[in-house]
Amino acid sequence: MSEPPATPPRRQVADLWSDGLGRAGTRSVQALAVGALIWAVVWVLLRIPLVVIPVVIAAILACAIAPLVRWLHAHGWPRALAVLSSFVAILAVFGGIITGIVFLVRAQAHELAERFTAGLEQLHSFLNTGPARISDEQIAQARDSIQHFFTSGSIGAEALTGARTAGEIVTSLILMAVILFFFLKDGRQILEFLLWFMPPSHRDRARLAANRSALVLGGYVRGTVMVAAADAVIVGIGLQVLGVPLALPLAVFVFIGGFIPILGATLAGFVAVGIALISNGPVVALVALIVVLAANQIEHHLLQPLLMGRVLSIHGLAILLALASGTVLAGIIGALLAVPVTAVAWTVIKTWTGRGESADGPPLSGSSWDASPAE
Repeated sequence: MSEPPATPPRRQVADLWSDGLGRAGTRSVQALAVGALIWAVVWVLLRIPLVVIPVVIAAILACAIAPLVRWLHAHGWPRALAVLSSFVAILAVFGGIITGIVFLVRAQAHELAERFTAGLEQLHSFLNTGPARISDEQIAQARDSIQHFFTSGSIGAEALTGARTAGEIVTSLILMAVILFFFLKDGRQILEFLLWFMPPSHRDRARLAANRSALVLGGYVRGTVMVAAADAVIVGIGLQVLGVPLALPLAVFVFIGGFIPILGATLAGFVAVGIALISNGPVVALVALIVVLAANQIEHHLLQPLLMGRVLSIHGLAILLALASGTVLAGIIGALLAVPVTAVAWTVIKTWTGRGESADGPPLSGSSWDASPAE
């Protein structure tokens, strides 16, 4: 009696991948391959920050400014003039703010120096006689440690690094301004050029994802500006009433810090509290701290949900994790860009998987990428 034919080896190997564990292994290999690709892309992007960061910032600003360009063009302005006017207006606003801060600091430098000296004496007396007494010897040791740090030989190398960093910042700002101009002028053409590399069957969904991402970015920037401005007004008025020097520059610093969600405005406010402690004493500093905390609570419980809740649709834990990851990867710039990049990624995922097809989703037409449609 003949024996049944043996199962071919190829069939046996196929059976290994056909059961539940085999399918899980296949998905694991695929996930590892996708993760390796993402890691490689991130690694390459982190090697060229002078290019990547200006491009990302320019794209975010273009999405925020594009409605102004469209409004001017709809009211009869030539497109090139509308783009140029919006571009110059933004530069003028930022330049005016920086110039005003410099002049205010210079005008109040003498008063600040006098208050600083008096505040140090008050702080010294408080440390000697306060609840946690610190002796003059301990204060002197701390001062000597700080002086040693700033007079050590490594400071020269740090100064050279700082000079190089300053040059890189100037270069990035110039590149960002140029990229922003072209994004505003030729945004639609640039988008269509990028979509040309995709399969035709995916272009419509990719275009929809890009349009919705532009709307999310624009809404995020405008909402952040309003929230940061509200924080700056509250803290600035409080510091002005308390008589803290440099109230307006400190308010502007709080406004800038507001672009880092959750933590930025609060940390900037603590700087204002430190200035109040040194220049006006512990009582005024305590009141300033209460003002900063009140502004923080208004931001988190009223302004953020009202102005940005529908735009982002991201849980606070996800924002915190994005901030932490962005800070680890790219420092302060990573903290600034982490949330908008995460919001765009989530928008793309929802659109690509069909979860963004709700009736109240952003429409395809009228998006920020339509600032300069192909003519």
